[in-house]
Amino acid sequence: MPSREEQELASRRQKLKIWRDLGYELYPPLFSLSHNSRQIVKLAEQAPVLSGNTVSESQTVSVAGRLMTIRPHGALWFATLQDQAGTIQMAAMEKLSGEKVWQLLPALDRGDIIGAEGLVVKTKRGEPTVLVKKITPLAKALALLPEKWHGLKDIEQRLRHRYIDLMMDSEVRELFVKKSNFWRTVRAHLSGAGFLEVETPALEAVAGGADANPFITHHDALDENFYLRISLELPLKRLLVGGFEKVFEIGKVFRNEGIDTEHLQDYDMCEFYWAYADYEILMDFVEKLYQDLVRSVAGSLLSSYQGKSIDWSGSWPRYDYFQLIEELTGENLAGLTDVVKLRKLLDKHKIKYDNNMGAGRLIDLFWKKAARPQVQGPIFLINHPLEVSPLAKRHRSLPGRVERMQVIAVGSELGNGFSELNDPVDQRIRFEEQMKLRQAGDSEAQMLDEDFITALEYGMPPAAGFGFSERLFSFIVDKPIRETVIFPPMRSK
Repeated sequence: MPSREEQELASRRQKLKIWRDLGYELYPPLFSLSHNSRQIVKLAEQAPVLSGNTVSESQTVSVAGRLMTIRPHGALWFATLQDQAGTIQMAAMEKLSGEKVWQLLPALDRGDIIGAEGLVVKTKRGEPTVLVKKITPLAKALALLPEKWHGLKDIEQRLRHRYIDLMMDSEVRELFVKKSNFWRTVRAHLSGAGFLEVETPALEAVAGGADANPFITHHDALDENFYLRISLELPLKRLLVGGFEKVFEIGKVFRNEGIDTEHLQDYDMCEFYWAYADYEILMDFVEKLYQDLVRSVAGSLLSSYQGKSIDWSGSWPRYDYFQLIEELTGENLAGLTDVVKLRKLLDKHKIKYDNNMGAGRLIDLFWKKAARPQVQGPIFLINHPLEVSPLAKRHRSLPGRVERMQVIAVGSELGNGFSELNDPVDQRIRFEEQMKLRQAGDSEAQMLDEDFITALEYGMPPAAGFGFSERLFSFIVDKPIRETVIFPPMRSK
């Protein structure tokens, strides 16, 4: 005997025949709407009250959406219609809605998408309602909507069936409205400051601009392997060579690394480059940009992350890299280049490391594991060691350091920028040092990009550059980054 679910699924398919028998086109190509649910609620403030089997003349509207509940009551029929703006109550009366509508109603199921024309009214309890005069079925839900979904703890199920998650949970839909506002604010802020938005290729012959492991793909027409870009940096700096002075890009980058609450393999990033500026000017600019972004998402300059409150207002303190490490851990690493001593230090603090790591990476690992988690922020971390900053300009007064800054809050890195290295000879030396690390087994060390060095040989103006990813958005809304991506990469079943 078929299960109850199997019977329900068969019933839904049979109801399609009723739609056809009543003369409705199955899956019609369009429907003309006049209002959304939010606008209906506003109209209903001045609407007449539905009373008995009569209603005063009211404004006629057309709406469309998904039926989320259906509540027949004899000669009355009520339903909840959901569209992107929210929900609205639908009502039908046998004497007022017409014979064809009344014949169609039993063939409608929870989950069906319909269009409807009717009058805007209020119930005696003041509920905004569309009193239906005409219904156009638009798409049959042949699968069953879950009865209980909101608050579902199985994150994998929610992410794998994200369309159901969006359908059933208004908070999830609102999250992605906020994310859209986040990127809209980025564009408005940068464009308003005179930056030109550009697009650069996602396929690169050399993966550069970041310490990350790239994905590799094959271009059949050229019979060449290409890397999916891990950064937007080097193409954008080529544009500075070409004569543009302020450029930015928001685009996908791809990094073949682990999944955790802060990292994905496929995500959106923004980078911008500013000729004739340095990292000091950059910090002032980034501070205002981030304050705009927090305000657009959180509604104020206060947000929280993992139970800790963050105040983004005012001027953020700037901490020297080595001085902050010493302040937080008691360890003075400035000038320390002996790999053996650094390994002993990490062993002392029970920090695991790879044996192919050089001194710079070991120091930075110590920062990330022992010091950074203690930072409340927001702060600017400045003046990083040269070894871990192959694209940054040498510091003008601190040997072995670069003019680099990072935004840090509640132990997370939320953006990275520097005065850009524009000396082609120094850049070649840095790339060659990185290649030695790659040959020693460091797969995330940067590759030597001959074309980029050639571009620098034509002359690139002094410049500042900065990059941040959608991790910043996930941080502001206090959610793991996978939950703030509509369709994150998932393991196949």
